[in-house]
Amino acid sequence: MGIEIERKFLVNHVQWEQLEKPLGEFYRQGYLLTDPQKTIRVRQTSDKGFLTIKGISVGATRSEYEYEIPFEETKELLDQFAVAELSKVRYKIFRGNHIWEVDVFSSKNQGLIVAEIELSSEDETFDIPDWIDREVTGEEKYYNSNLVTEPFEDWI
Repeated sequence: MGIEIERKFLVNHVQWEQLEKPLGEFYRQGYLLTDPQKTIRVRQTSDKGFLTIKGISVGATRSEYEYEIPFEETKELLDQFAVAELSKVRYKIFRGNHIWEVDVFSSKNQGLIVAEIELSSEDETFDIPDWIDREVTGEEKYYNSNLVTEPFEDWI
């Protein structure tokens, strides 16, 4: 079984803007299914496509299956079958033995910046960068699958 152990944090906007960071990559992400028990997502990067199936989160852990799919089929799936979608720019920040993936959302989620870190176990220790504001792991409103139906602009 594929397992994802991920913790999620809000990012301090002022410190993020001052941070020297690598180029980000634009993501177009659509959902074929957004059910509280499971989600099916299609993601398109600048040159690749992915189909991802995720189960319900228990703490910071959930089942996850991700498959690369042909780029052109990704666009077709998004255009023809996505019930909702979002866009963001993702930055990968290397710190110690971990990669922080920082998503700067756009459109109806403009103003939201979320950082995620994948771990090998829920109790794994890691350094928290200065630009992290607070942890939101388990807060469902920050799940991407919920941001497509209840965007950030509706709750600020």
